[in-house]
Amino acid sequence: MASNLKFTKELITFLGKAVIALLETLIFTFIPRPRKNVAGEIVLITGAGRGLGRLLALRFAHLGSVLVLWDVNKEGNEETCRMAREAGATRVYAYTCDCSQKEEIYRVAEQTYKCFLPAMIANDHGHLVCISSSAGLIGVNKLADYCASKFAAYGFAESVFIETIVQKLKGVKTTIVCPFFINTGMFEGCSTVRPFLLPILEPEYVVEKIVDAILKEKVYLYVPRFLYFAMVLKSVLPVKIALLLSDFMGVFNIMDGFVCKKKKH
Repeated sequence: MASNLKFTKELITFLGKAVIALLETLIFTFIPRPRKNVAGEIVLITGAGRGLGRLLALRFAHLGSVLVLWDVNKEGNEETCRMAREAGATRVYAYTCDCSQKEEIYRVAEQTYKCFLPAMIANDHGHLVCISSSAGLIGVNKLADYCASKFAAYGFAESVFIETIVQKLKGVKTTIVCPFFINTGMFEGCSTVRPFLLPILEPEYVVEKIVDAILKEKVYLYVPRFLYFAMVLKSVLPVKIALLLSDFMGVFNIMDGFVCKKKKH
């Protein structure tokens, strides 16, 4: 009897909170969610020497943030630093760092997720942004290694997000970004047969979406929007139909024209 009563109370509490959450979601669907102010906030950007990292640095420079730029390419990173100052940033700090090497990260600033989080938790303030990929949502032919790393990044960031919820850290936010292929040269030669649903994205567009998601404190950002629908279909469709859909969308052959660029030593 006592266990049944406890279950009933928990069920009613769950349903009540679910209705409130649903109403909140509906309200912010029609009313723009307030954007937070990041002026004066410290923004650490890895891979700041080019591509999305550079564009994000310039965007946050316009917003008045304090920029800390990391990149293994010293020349490119310092160029981003110069551009950020020209864009209005008053405090910009550039550090040469190979983020693929743990020792290098600690050498530069002794800061990784593990080192950021204690200070964020103590102050109940901060925002963790993980750039994953659509390849972190679904396996892609001829892209197993990249998919593995992006699935791992997604899972890690989502786990950290859940930990902040369990610890009731309302001031520590998480945004997980999953874009389709971006026209940065990394996937040169790749194409899409359904560009109206899965276009090759322009970097400037993706950066605008990322910054908007951060300022609105969105947990998940999939670009383009079709990816939200695709993930629902992946969850509910029989495997054979999902595979047929993937074939129709050209996912099986998206890497066929890929031009592999050898690293310069």
